Amino acid sequence: MKLMKALAVFATATVMATGVWAQSIAVIGGSIEDGFWNLIKKGVDDATAMVEANGGSVNYLRTQNYDNFGPDLVNLVNQAVAQDVDGIASPVWVPESQVPALQAAREKGIVITMYNAGSDLQEELGALNYFGSDEYIAGVAGGKYMAEHGAKKVLCHIQIPGAINLEARCQGVADGGSGAGAEVVILRVPANLDGDVTGTAEAIKAELVGDDSINAVITLAAWASDAATNAVAQIGAGDRVMVGTFDLSPAVLDRISAGTQTMAIDQQPYLQGFLAVSTLFAHLAFGTEIVTEPVLTGPAIVDASNIESALAGVALGAR
Repeated sequence: MKLMKALAVFATATVMATGVWAQSIAVIGGSIEDGFWNLIKKGVDDATAMVEANGGSVNYLRTQNYDNFGPDLVNLVNQAVAQDVDGIASPVWVPESQVPALQAAREKGIVITMYNAGSDLQEELGALNYFGSDEYIAGVAGGKYMAEHGAKKVLCHIQIPGAINLEARCQGVADGGSGAGAEVVILRVPANLDGDVTGTAEAIKAELVGDDSINAVITLAAWASDAATNAVAQIGAGDRVMVGTFDLSPAVLDRISAGTQTMAIDQQPYLQGFLAVSTLFAHLAFGTEIVTEPVLTGPAIVDASNIESALAGVALGAR
């Protein structure tokens, strides 16, 4: 009996050492210059603790910036494939670039799961699941909220024209706003302004000065709402123009608390990172699956009515 137990322990150790049970995952994320992705990373890091406890590994791959976005994302997919990973968790922002690369990875037996962007491509990619907000639905909620709170004409700012998640957001804002009685106009700025608060503020300010019937702005990233509120303050239009945004940051929440920003649309990025990694690994290692597809983590609108609970999440680094 002792010999049999010893052989069983040896066999288990051998299987773990040869990687039959151990699973490796690559997670593809956004720019290292984009603070939103720090919240995703916290979710990834917390899930990684579980993965490593069960003999697996996680490699988090991020783009330097968004200047060469499509090709850079393909390079990350190819890098993951070269590392001989078992699974890849990735948003799909630029389908014409990413879909062929991810399909090629899938043909090599790599399991794909999606998060953050590209939910409508799940079937085409044969992806395990999608974790994130439906960008269009979130936009509809934001546009409707602004209209119901007094917006007559809403400016929706897109910082990376052509990115499908951002285009879908503003299309949702347009449909949600118009459905509730507001007009929506879209401002697309050059992609090299992404992350540029000063340049973006000037672009938004020009629109507000040129059309004083605009009484609301929705931006698609927390940093961009810094620019929008700066623009509004610079022209003294705080009483006229409401500001809303997708995503949270300490500055956004401080402004909502102070009453200088109306609302934010939270997609709960912590959950996106945590669920994408933990469920992908569990599928690879344990054969489990989540029946619900897709798994939506938003939209959750944060405004003056629920700001305190959101601040508590920020204090813990998860919102």
